[in-house]
Amino acid sequence: MRASFGRPSLLQTPRYLFKPQTSLAPLLRPAALRKMSSSPAPVLKKPIKISCIQLASGADKDANLKHAAGKVAEAARSGSKLVVLPECFNSPYGCDYFPKYAETLLPSPPTEAQSPSFHALSAMAAENSVYLVGGSIPELDPSASQYYNTSLTFGPDGALLGTHRKVHLFDIDIPGKISFKESDVLSAGNKVTLIDLPEYGTIAVAICYDARFPELATIAARRGAFALVYPGAFNLTTGNLHWRLLAQARAVDNQIYVAFCSPARDMSASYNAWGHSLIVDPMARILVEADEDEAVIQGELVGEDIAEARKNIPLNAQRRFDVYPDVSQGAVSFDKP
Repeated sequence: MRASFGRPSLLQTPRYLFKPQTSLAPLLRPAALRKMSSSPAPVLKKPIKISCIQLASGADKDANLKHAAGKVAEAARSGSKLVVLPECFNSPYGCDYFPKYAETLLPSPPTEAQSPSFHALSAMAAENSVYLVGGSIPELDPSASQYYNTSLTFGPDGALLGTHRKVHLFDIDIPGKISFKESDVLSAGNKVTLIDLPEYGTIAVAICYDARFPELATIAARRGAFALVYPGAFNLTTGNLHWRLLAQARAVDNQIYVAFCSPARDMSASYNAWGHSLIVDPMARILVEADEDEAVIQGELVGEDIAEARKNIPLNAQRRFDVYPDVSQGAVSFDKP
């Protein structure tokens, strides 16, 4: 399987270097150019390299976990301190698979027998000294006999930092194209997930279909997030229509970074993921994008870019909360399971 790092034509800023490669050479801004802006970095304390792993997974959970571990180590060796895995990275994606692959996460920490994926992700983060957004896994809550699509984020010491249960379930019907109903099996989560990375700042984590709902992103940005991170598995219909558009929309709406991390496409699977994992900057420029194959993409997130976007187009000072409400100040849920 080959690594793919997208098309150079998508890179519209000279502050990012790009070249096709088989190794994980990072996308870096030259140090001299960082000095061009004297604005403070209000939400991102210092630059951080991020990798999105567009993983090829199959039916063997143990093999998927081992494969993911190898790719996380590869991303860490390239200098990434924030690493992201895709939605349902440890299993095939689909309503038929959620119960079979589901793991019990509560009470936390679970035993290794209850959740091998929890312990594997913790080890990946600790062994590589990275912040790891562990894509998502199917979760079983035995106390309520409910299933969830759940993302776990771990710190460089292997400690669990945050849990996000997919809030908006993927229930769609496009005649002649695709029909899918996660709610046939899954229950919805009930909170906005903000995760503190002490040396850097705050990220928001949500999953796939959550990206279609700008309220989650807006709340996260107004509560200080420097990046929105979405493990996701769009399909060949919705991916072609909206994947890139939604990533850019969430970035330009909130003037922060956005990362979408997809599984690799497998045309032999029952569900065909779109792929095209990408990283978008606060001006909605696509910094790097994969194609459909397994890949690791990497970029550098820089606080001055957020400050510059907000200075040049000062949306935060121009909002009219006398005309419409500030959704971030409403009855927002942050602390439920």
